[in-house]
Amino acid sequence: MNYKKDDLITVLIEDMGTDGEGIGKIDGFTFFIKDAVIGDQVQAKIMKVKKGYAYAKLLHILVPSSDRTTPLCNVHRQCGGCQIQALTYTAQLAFKTRKVKNNLVRIGGFLLDQINQAMEPIVGMQSPYHYRNKAQFPVGIDKNGQFVTGFYAGRTHDIIANTDCLLGVKENQIILETILTYMRENGISPYIEQTGQGIIRHILLKKGFATGEIMVCIIINADTLPQADKLVKLLQKIDGIVSISININKQKTNVIMGEKVCLLWGKDTITDLLSMRNDKDIHVDKVPLIQDSIKKSNEEYLSYGDSICFAISPHSFYQVNPIQTEKLYSIAVDYAGLTGTETVWDLYCGIGTISLFMSRKAKHVYGVERVEQAVLDAQQNAARNNIHNATFYVGKAEEILPDLYDREGIYADVICVDPPRKGCDDQCLATIIKMAPKRIVYVSCDSATLARDLKYLCTNGYHIDRLRPVDLFPHTVHVECVVLLSHKSNSVINT
Repeated sequence: MNYKKDDLITVLIEDMGTDGEGIGKIDGFTFFIKDAVIGDQVQAKIMKVKKGYAYAKLLHILVPSSDRTTPLCNVHRQCGGCQIQALTYTAQLAFKTRKVKNNLVRIGGFLLDQINQAMEPIVGMQSPYHYRNKAQFPVGIDKNGQFVTGFYAGRTHDIIANTDCLLGVKENQIILETILTYMRENGISPYIEQTGQGIIRHILLKKGFATGEIMVCIIINADTLPQADKLVKLLQKIDGIVSISININKQKTNVIMGEKVCLLWGKDTITDLLSMRNDKDIHVDKVPLIQDSIKKSNEEYLSYGDSICFAISPHSFYQVNPIQTEKLYSIAVDYAGLTGTETVWDLYCGIGTISLFMSRKAKHVYGVERVEQAVLDAQQNAARNNIHNATFYVGKAEEILPDLYDREGIYADVICVDPPRKGCDDQCLATIIKMAPKRIVYVSCDSATLARDLKYLCTNGYHIDRLRPVDLFPHTVHVECVVLLSHKSNSVINT
């Protein structure tokens, strides 16, 4: 059958794509349908036809999937930030596990039996709401002329008004509504992208889960914020706020933040703690979706000994889900197999989070990061925590490592990498192979580029020993992974 735009179809959703879209087939022809989930029988309207496949818009769910649930957010479809909120949380974890396996088999060329042997159960959350310690809210004007803040709809710059995102901390709502009230009462206009006029562009909020400290940073299209003292007085009344600042960005750009931050009141940073988790705290046998969990805030956050303190500024990178970050990094340390005698290199080290975790059990840790400010933050974090066996370098790993290796004979027992979504640079991978560490711990935020890099490493002397997905972003399609690779001369699993 030749399908065309605006045709109506009825199809059973048999799979889901990497972006969470439903996938169904009719006589071998594939349809991608946003907001449909595996097991749904749906009616949809074709929007775009390609050779062998088409995109369609969900019209009606004729028979809902047994894995479908009613999303708790009323604007989840318009917003698009929570692509799979209509799936039960148990089904979300299963989807993410399949996604990792499929990428390793399809892109990495690994055998499914090999992956099944190495893979450990995905680590989920008991309460998968209110887990984000950071949020950036654009500010604008709706069609009725009202000032609004919320999130951009998928692939647009249309703001979906929402001050009560269920992924953010509970304090966000009152802070956002306070700022909107201040804007209305004082005639402070939002920034309008099309004209480049207006003052307030974004509102950046951060919270330290362990300390309860909250930062408010308002990104403005001006040198000063009018009536700033009035806003400060209003925000000071909200429990937890210890830092109020403005960030100046007068460029006509999609980049959210400018370089200059001006403190209006309080401290220029907030602090948070990350702690090691033990096996009992990491392992999750059953992960129920507790409907009233949205009434609780950060209930899984626990404080342990050997905590590491981090100072967080408006510009600082810091993992947005500290509950799962502790589990992720604890798995990485466990995989590294440190006994106190090892030299560890942490590539793409950022502000030193993994480096400082590793330093607790290593002889010495060397971190490498291209961004100079991140390295300065890492050095300050090490000093703040009285850690003396961590050294940080600014530069590219593929340049720093060979130089120190050749000039000073520095080697690595363990190399840890935590690259951005694009994965490791080719030269970085080649340098790792040259240094031939006994173990490599790969922390990944994209299983597709992970699969590509693992293929290279395993073609050049390494073997996957252990692999564990970690759900840092419930209700979204993203999934983190930690992988242990051993040199074949040391591997506990023979190929």
